[in-house]
Order: sequence, then structure tokens, then C-alpha cells
Amino acid sequence: MATLVHELDVPVVDFVFADADQQRDQLADIAKESWIARSPFSYIVFHYEHCQAILRDKRWHNAAALVTEIRGIDDDRVMSRRESILSSEGDVHTRLRRLVAPSFTPRAADRLRPFMREVINDLLDPVIPSGRCELIADFCDPYPIPIICELLGAPKEDWRLFSVWAEDVLRIFNGTAADEVDRIVKAQTELEDYTRGLIAQRRSKPADDLITSLIAAEEAGDKLNEDELVMMVQAVIVGGTDTTRNQLGCSIALFAEHPDQWALLAERPDLAPRAVEETMRYFGAVRSTARFASVDIEYNGVLFPKGTLIIPALAIANRDPASFADPDRFDITREPSGQPHMTFGSGIHYCLGAALSRAEQQEALVTLAQRMPKFAIDGDVTWKPSTVAIFGPEKMPLTFDPS
Repeated sequence: MATLVHELDVPVVDFVFADADQQRDQLADIAKESWIARSPFSYIVFHYEHCQAILRDKRWHNAAALVTEIRGIDDDRVMSRRESILSSEGDVHTRLRRLVAPSFTPRAADRLRPFMREVINDLLDPVIPSGRCELIADFCDPYPIPIICELLGAPKEDWRLFSVWAEDVLRIFNGTAADEVDRIVKAQTELEDYTRGLIAQRRSKPADDLITSLIAAEEAGDKLNEDELVMMVQAVIVGGTDTTRNQLGCSIALFAEHPDQWALLAERPDLAPRAVEETMRYFGAVRSTARFASVDIEYNGVLFPKGTLIIPALAIANRDPASFADPDRFDITREPSGQPHMTFGSGIHYCLGAALSRAEQQEALVTLAQRMPKFAIDGDVTWKPSTVAIFGPEKMPLTFDPS
């Protein structure tokens, strides 16, 4: 007979960590004692097999649908926002994913690689002669936006707008969201108005871009309606921005601790795919996700009542010794284990833009390694608070060999 989850004798996580490394280390210690722990608002699961099982079980729904409730926001301006592919479930999610998936293939991402290299080099050219830069402001923050603009067919000069909107819309997932509602709503409204304008332009003048592809997406007579098109374009702008810029920052910080790996990547650019998978496994910008039980669920001898909130700790699962050999060793030559890292998630909500993100990171890391050899962190690195949804550095001063 299953034990009610509330009656389990498990470790309790009743603290908020100011330091992300401390957070990971202490949660990793708890994971050695138990596969599950209790927090004030949820249960946390750690091991790879349990995180994967929960994310692949369609009865566990994406907690993005509950984000306003979780953050204590009862403002109708936020709560009335339309359902997103991020939060939809069941037949609704299956239909949306089926219609849009052909626009997000690896082949579609590969078509943008020459443009990615152009963007990278344009950002690096002004800073290379000096042998120093502030990596986040000079490179990570601006890098993904022109690529999203190119993908959508939006004017390149609008990248600064996209950057601000993406950052502010994503504040809804941060611990400070309740204090930033006006800022979030302003960004949501401006982004929606802009998106509808782009869609109207492409209806009258189709082009070789994602919006035209989404407008034309059809299967058995089924097509996206106007609101669904707006939702998908917004998801691309928001989802394709902060994740990539923060992951690059995390990856560069990691390489700073492993200069031999950086030199190896410069020498062997063929290692780029493995390097991206290894950096995302070892130090992913998305360290956890959340699900809630849509019905009573029995799993691993435990009964989770309907409404129970679960946090799969992806950062801990990514270093589970049961799934990865010598998991605390960073090695870009690591042979694939057959178990993919969890930073892109798993199950029906696996990151739709994973192919684009991989291509962006592969191109960026190789070019940076070749043009910024022997780099080192030159001063204090400022990190975002551990309570943000997507973690990464805010400032990272670097020096490197300009030759």
C-alpha cells in the first residue's frame, strides 16, 4: 500500500540559498540520503531516474500554468494571459506541438549557422584588439537576439526591444515577481502588439522565415489561429533569449576553471557538440523545473494527492552517478552515456528550441575559444540570485591573448 507523501519521513529543505554553488552542494548531500525531500511549498526529487519518470508522466502537468498562484499574484492583467505551449497539456499540447515541430528541426537551425558566425564575429571584432572584455554585456546578452530576429524575419535593429521584453516577461518565474507585476505586464503588452504587427506583415508579404512557416503550418486542414500564432512567436522570443545568454555565461565560467579544455576546444572544433552537452550537464542555466499532480498519482510506493507540487532538481540529476560515470568530472571528450542531460527537460515539454540552442552554443563556444585564447577572469564575477528561474552571471570581466 502506498504511503501518503505528507506522511513520509524525509529530509526537509527549509532554507533559501544565497549562493548557487552552496545550493547545489547541499542538495546533492541531501540526495545521498533520500530520493525526495520536503520544502515549504513542494517536494523536491533528485535522482535522474525519478526526475525523468516524473517529467515523462503526462499526469504531472507543467507548473507554468500555476506560476501566478505560486508567486502570490492575483492581478487579472497577468492571470488573463492566454495559454501557452509551455503550460498546455493533453490534446491541446499535442496539437500545437504537431503543427509547429517541423519549423524547429536541426536542419532549420543549421540554416542559421552562417549568420550565427557573422553575429559572433561582429560582436568580438571591437574587443579583440584590447585583450579584455566584459563578457556578459559585450557578448552573451546581445548574441542570441539578432539570431531570433533573423529567425522571425524581424528587423535587426529591434534586437534591443526583444532583449528587454524577454528579460521582463520571464520575471514572472522569479521569486520577486509579485513586486514586478507592472513591469511584467508592460513587457507582455508591448511584445504582443509587436508580434501582431509582424504576423500582419507576413500575411501580406510572405518571406523565408519562421513566422511565414508558422502561418503556413497545416496538417489535415488544421492550422494555428491568430492567438496561437502570437503565442508561438512570443514563446520563441522569450524562450530563445535568456536561456541561451545565461547558458553561455555559465559555460564560459566553467571553462575558466578548466583552461586545458578551452585550449582543446580551440584545437578541435569537432568537439563542439560534445562540449555543449557537457557544459549543459555540468552547469546548466536551467537548474530545476516544476510539475503538479493533475490527479492522485502513485509513484515509487508514494501517493501524491492531486495538486501536489514537485520540483525535479535537474542540476542534481545531471550529476547522478547512477547515470553518468565520474559525474563531477568536467570533460568535453566524454563519450555519450546514452542518458541525455536534463537541462532541456524531458517528456512532452522537452525544449522545442533545443536544436537552435545547441547550434547557437556550438558556434559561439568554438569561435570564442579560437579568438580568445588563454582567457582568464579578471575581477569579481557577479551572479544572479539563486531564486531566478534561469541562472547565470550578470558580470564577468575577462582578459585574453589578443594575438
